[in-house]
Amino acid sequence: MNDLEGLAPEQVERISKARERVIDSIGKNMDLYGITLSIGHLYGYMYFNQGPVTLDELSRTMGMSKTSMSTGVRTLLDLKMIDKVWGKGTRKDLFEVVPDWHQNFSDYFSIKWRKAVEGNMAALSKSLNEIKQMKIEYADEPGMEQLLSTDEVKIEEAIKYYRWLLKLIEALETGKIFELIPKES
Repeated sequence: MNDLEGLAPEQVERISKARERVIDSIGKNMDLYGITLSIGHLYGYMYFNQGPVTLDELSRTMGMSKTSMSTGVRTLLDLKMIDKVWGKGTRKDLFEVVPDWHQNFSDYFSIKWRKAVEGNMAALSKSLNEIKQMKIEYADEPGMEQLLSTDEVKIEEAIKYYRWLLKLIEALETGKIFELIPKES
């Protein structure tokens, strides 16, 4: 972190300690959301960096292999938490943090939830169609028809929930969520 050059050793130590505490907190927080602690720490280091960094710089700063850095950077890119940027006079890829934590939160959850909703909706739709077909096949069996009707209602309720969740995802993706719950300025 080159922004500490020129400071007295005591100042560097105090600032570094404060930053390390935040970086560790970021790592632990991201770990709660299924992102590894090391990738959380990577994001934290990038967050405090004063500009774009290369994989080599990250590897040196964090004391990890370039392969590990590449994997972590790819994860953060996929989650839209960092951007690949252009740097004049360098052929190496440069990366920098997207500093808007609100947007990071929105992107992370909308990506994860949309994937889960699509998979669950497909499973629910398939099962609902099968149940409707079985209701036709077993229309003359009252016990079976009642069982299938009960399952049909449960699946339809689950589908309503996932439709609602899609609306929440859309509110995250479009930023409408911030009309309901404004960001602090």
